[in-house]
Amino acid sequence: MKQLTQKLKDGKVRIVEVPWPVLSKGQILVQNHFSVISAGTESSTVSAARKNLVGKAKERPQQVKQVIDVLQAQGPVQTYRAVMKKLESFSPMGYSSSGVVVDIAPDVRGFNIGDKVACAGVGYASHAEVVAVPQNLCVKLANTANLEHAAYNTVGAIAMQGIRQTQPELGETCVVIGLGLIGQLTCTLLKAAGVRVIGLDIRDDAIERAAHCTELALSSSSNNVLNAIEEFTDGIGADAVIITAATSSTEPINLAGKCLRHRGRVVIVGNVPTDFERDAFYKKEIELKMSCSYGPGRYDPRYEEQGQDYPVGYVRWTEKRNMQAFQQLLAS
Repeated sequence: MKQLTQKLKDGKVRIVEVPWPVLSKGQILVQNHFSVISAGTESSTVSAARKNLVGKAKERPQQVKQVIDVLQAQGPVQTYRAVMKKLESFSPMGYSSSGVVVDIAPDVRGFNIGDKVACAGVGYASHAEVVAVPQNLCVKLANTANLEHAAYNTVGAIAMQGIRQTQPELGETCVVIGLGLIGQLTCTLLKAAGVRVIGLDIRDDAIERAAHCTELALSSSSNNVLNAIEEFTDGIGADAVIITAATSSTEPINLAGKCLRHRGRVVIVGNVPTDFERDAFYKKEIELKMSCSYGPGRYDPRYEEQGQDYPVGYVRWTEKRNMQAFQQLLAS
C-alpha cells in the first residue's frame, strides 16, 4: 500500500510502498477514504526536520534529553548508531482520517467490518491507504455520514477541547486569536453554542474566511483592534480568549490580556510562549489555562493504546467522547 512519509534526517517527504499494518490487540484496521492535512502542525514538523542537527536539537529539547540519557547508559558509539538509525528512518505523517473498517481485533467490541469510522492519532490516522487504529481513537459513524467532512475528526476534537476548557456561557463574547484550520473550527463551534465570536489574525485571507463564523473579524496587528473589541462589548471587554495561533512571538498572549474584561479567561490551544507582560493579567485577575490536544486520555497509553476508558461520571468528555460530539454536530 502507499503511505506518505518524511525522512527525519533531511525532511524530504515522499510516498512509499509499505506492507499493510499489523492488526494488534485492541485495534481496528481501516481503509482510508480521506485524511486531513493539518497545515500548521505538519509544515512545522517538516520545517524542523529540514534543519541541521543543532536546529533539530533546539526544536526538540525533550529528545535531546533522551539522547543524553542513552549516552550515559550505553556510551557514545551505541548512542551515535541509535541517533543515525532514527534520522535515516521514514516517519508516517498525518493524524486525522476517515474510512471503512476492513478488519477488527478479536477483543474489540462495538465495531463491525464495513462500518464507516473517523480516526485520530499521530502514528495511527496517517496519510496512508490502510491504517491500524486503537479503539479509543476511532469513532463509529452513521451509514449516511459524509466521510470527507468526518476526516476532520482530530482537529475538530482539538477545537472542542479548547472550548470546553474555556467554559463559555450563552451570550458571552469570546475572542479567537489565530484563524487557521483549528481557529476556524473553534469559531464555528462557539457560534453554534450561542457565543458572540470575534476572530483575530494577521492574514487577510484568514480574516475573510472567518466572516461566516464570527460576528467580527479583524487584523490583530491593527491599531484599532482594542477599540473595536471595546465598542463591540459595550465597554466591558471580552469574557474569554482562545489562542489557536502558532508563533514564537509573545504578541498573542499579551493581546489576550488587553482584550479581556476583569477576571476574564485565556485558554491556550496553539503553540505560543507564555512569558506574558504581568500587569494586565495581575490587575484584571485573569485566569490562564492550557488545553491538552483532543482532551482527557491524550498521552495516556492505558487509554489510547490499551483501550481503558475513564468512567463517564468522573470524566464526561474524554478525547473519544469529544470526537463523537464533533461528529454528531457534523451530522446535524
